[in-house]
Amino acid sequence: MSFNEIIQNAYQESIQDERFGDTEDELIALRNHIRSCKKIVVPNKNTIKTSAINEVLTKFNLPSAEHMCIHTNFADLSRTPAITKALLALDICNCDLVIARGRLGVPGSGSLLVIMDNKGRVLSAATSPSHVLHGKKVEDAVKDEITQALLRIGFSVVK
Repeated sequence: MSFNEIIQNAYQESIQDERFGDTEDELIALRNHIRSCKKIVVPNKNTIKTSAINEVLTKFNLPSAEHMCIHTNFADLSRTPAITKALLALDICNCDLVIARGRLGVPGSGSLLVIMDNKGRVLSAATSPSHVLHGKKVEDAVKDEITQALLRIGFSVVK
């Protein structure tokens, strides 16, 4: 079954009140969908996050992402800045996957890293507490978030 068919099937299960959680086949299809992506972009104004993300993607034997140079400060004016950054990238770039990282919500809410496909569907995500609480450098927090987002859908580090 294709990734889109898996999603449609899950929707039908929900509509019919027959959905009882994710299945192994769904996770396999999700991972295969991510593996098949040719063009992955990271929208932001500098390359720090892209470099950190690529370091982790390599460890998981996934394709590297390219930096999409765009000032995304205005996204902080939205209710969900990281999601807004990802959607912006989809609006202006022809890509298969977006990995965006920004504030989760209101100031003080911490950070969200989101992996979104070219249809705007969230494939995975991970959060970090406010920088004031964790005290990590941005690149270290991003590495932790992308790692967590990949592990939570069953990817593993290739040795």
